[in-house]
Amino acid sequence: MAAPTSEAKWLRVTIALSLAAISVSTTISVYLYKRKSRALNSKLRELETSLKSSLDNCASERQGRIKAQQALRKALTQSNSENLELTTYPMAPIGVVQSCFSTRNGTPRQPLLVPLARACLVFNSGRVPSASLEGLGEFSHCWIIYVFHLNTDLEKLWKHPSKSKFKAKVRVPRLKGGRMGVFATRSPHRPCPIGLTVAKVEAVEGNMVLLSGVDLVDGTPVLDIKPYLPYSDSIQGATVPNWLMMDNPLAVASVSFSVGFTSALADCWIVAEKKSLYSSPDELQGLIKQVLSWDIRSLSQRNRPHDSHSVSEFGELSHGTSDLKEDHDEAASEHDMAQDSLNSKEVIYHLILEGLNVSYRINYDGNVIVEKVAPSVTMNNNKNRCNYLAWRDKLR
Repeated sequence: MAAPTSEAKWLRVTIALSLAAISVSTTISVYLYKRKSRALNSKLRELETSLKSSLDNCASERQGRIKAQQALRKALTQSNSENLELTTYPMAPIGVVQSCFSTRNGTPRQPLLVPLARACLVFNSGRVPSASLEGLGEFSHCWIIYVFHLNTDLEKLWKHPSKSKFKAKVRVPRLKGGRMGVFATRSPHRPCPIGLTVAKVEAVEGNMVLLSGVDLVDGTPVLDIKPYLPYSDSIQGATVPNWLMMDNPLAVASVSFSVGFTSALADCWIVAEKKSLYSSPDELQGLIKQVLSWDIRSLSQRNRPHDSHSVSEFGELSHGTSDLKEDHDEAASEHDMAQDSLNSKEVIYHLILEGLNVSYRINYDGNVIVEKVAPSVTMNNNKNRCNYLAWRDKLR
């Protein structure tokens, strides 16, 4: 066997040195990796410890804050436990309603009875950021919690219960004046004048919500809104008393318009359009018909429907979302709002819608005849009112 040449020896030496170098390099790399890994693990443990400490501190601070809040609530309520009228909670209106119903007269007694009844709910941007309304437009309806701010007996709420003369029973239109416990009704005259209603959500834009089917008078302060949830808000098998199941005595036989009414409404529309939530005089006339399809008169007016007097343009003092009217309101309506009319044998009533004064009468058979329409003195009260043009693109 031939001895290896010098070149072969050199090649083997070179290969051996290369392998040794690779081995050393690998060993160094593994060492450095392990060292770096240990440093990273140590850093990770430090961060985990720091995070746990921060979470513990946050939990401790939260528990302390909750305990402090509970102690404050307890102190506030207990300090007034013997003077309940002095107990207060931090609540204030978050928005106001701009409604087609200019006055309480004509405002429906329940929601959704007048599908064309529209209102724009404008939120206070300082209290309610626009982001608060994100997602509301995906619901078909919403609940609205509000204040009966036009009640004529609000001053009672500031008196001691023994002096407030709060009435436990109220007269119910469906019972033709029969009385029922206030909490078995939706009377606006309650120990706390808070109303609850549901409305259809037509559109949401910025800090405003366009609603329909409303029973809210213009200027109503709103405390809160919540989405309507059919799976929990609609109760299968729910029942009501028999007196609510009878044929509605507040429905009228028919609604018709005088010969010149449509043209008179078209003339008024030239001014009303700028502040109206409706697209045309025809649509507004449809609203008038829907509103007057229900007898909006007070109980005392229905009992004496053909006295020789004419009710003023503000009509009876009624308020929406109520199945009844308080005696005090009816007395005020009859005393303050009725005026003699020597030239009329029938009562002429006035309904204010969208700032327009609509005159109508109702005969013995329950047929409503809409006579005239003219601008109302309330038409120019709100110069910053929303109108149809602001919502036109969303209503198409």
